[in-house]
Amino acid sequence: MPFFTRRDSLRLGAGAVAASSLLRARSGFAQIPTKDVKAPDIKPEKGASIRVMRPSKFVAGDQALWDENTQKFTQATGVQVKNEYEAWEDLRAKTAVAANTGSGPDIVLGWLDDAHQFPEKLVDLSEVANYIGEKHGGWWEMPATYGIGPDGTWICMPVGAGGGCINYRKSWLKEAGFDEMPGDTDGFLKVCQGLKKIGHPPGLALGNAVGDGNTWHWVLWGFGGRVVDEKNKVMLDSPETVKALEYGRELYETFAPGTLSWIDPSNNKAFLAGEIGLTHNGISIYYVASHSDDAALREMSKDIYHARPPMGPIGHPTETSLIVNAFAFKHSKYPNAAKAYLMFMFETEQYSAWQTACTGYWQPTLKAYDALPFWNEDPKLLPFRDICKNMLYYGYSGKLGSASASVMADYVVVQMFASACSGQMSAKDAAAEGARRAARYYRS
Repeated sequence: MPFFTRRDSLRLGAGAVAASSLLRARSGFAQIPTKDVKAPDIKPEKGASIRVMRPSKFVAGDQALWDENTQKFTQATGVQVKNEYEAWEDLRAKTAVAANTGSGPDIVLGWLDDAHQFPEKLVDLSEVANYIGEKHGGWWEMPATYGIGPDGTWICMPVGAGGGCINYRKSWLKEAGFDEMPGDTDGFLKVCQGLKKIGHPPGLALGNAVGDGNTWHWVLWGFGGRVVDEKNKVMLDSPETVKALEYGRELYETFAPGTLSWIDPSNNKAFLAGEIGLTHNGISIYYVASHSDDAALREMSKDIYHARPPMGPIGHPTETSLIVNAFAFKHSKYPNAAKAYLMFMFETEQYSAWQTACTGYWQPTLKAYDALPFWNEDPKLLPFRDICKNMLYYGYSGKLGSASASVMADYVVVQMFASACSGQMSAKDAAAEGARRAARYYRS
């Protein structure tokens, strides 16, 4: 088999990614600092087969390597595995059906704190999570927050962080009068106003987008607002929230049309079509452009840059990330096979190859993977590497549980911003309405 570099394999597409992944895995695997830890002795049940439901891909390497690693697991254990890829907007609903009916997939790679809605229905993954964490230098704190259930056991394992950064066109930024992307909210607003003035407006999703819509939390937190305090007391109806909403309204006035209905693919399409000059997104826009067969998109990729989201008046990072967490249902006939599968997929060789194929689209939730070689191959990737170090968890600053998961599933925060940004409600009324909706779930 000929050797392919990472760039060569990704440029050739999903088939080449799969063909060269084992060679790349050996290279990345060798450079990951791991600790010699004894693995749990988990033996799959005889004749086991499992179903895995997870989000559909946004970058080709994600699915190609996930499937290849799955095939390796089957070859090693004899356990048959069926991967089912669901649209992002459908995943949460189908997960809820499985939890409520006690049937369906054995394993789900689900959103955020969804597992905290039904912890009693999930397999205890503590022995696997503790082993993987110890071996790889520990879990990053915020992703690990999602993993621990109310009784202190691991109810899910954070697979990856789909964190976003500010994606922008460098040449248009300069045309608008800026050499660099400002790191504060005031400067960011001026950039957005400048981009609109030159005909390259920004656009941030304000629809019910699982990933991109919920990133409005960074604005809420950046101005000192939050859904609840440390005791889960609803705090949305506050002067800080009103200030965040008023800032959101100013941003919205610079946006391209249609952002109120945008779901997760919308800003990707608008950016790649040249309809917007700035958005908040994962690395998928750059990935698609830089590995496209279209020469125009490859040329565009040279002009695409990334910056960390700006800090608000609160004076510290308030970045967000969509976390994908893997959990196994107790209704599975083969819980040992499910645990063995997750342990295998998190082992260094498999996880390194998957991360390399994604080029960090799902950022690593384990500390050892800062050493993956691809982070230093392209400086444009570096803002994504540190997302897990700087992020806050959705549900901040309260405790995760059914209430926090329900507020996220009901899009309370993004709909609050949409109401205020569009002028449907005043900032004060939108904050009050958001608090009322959150209080339905956070009951004392």
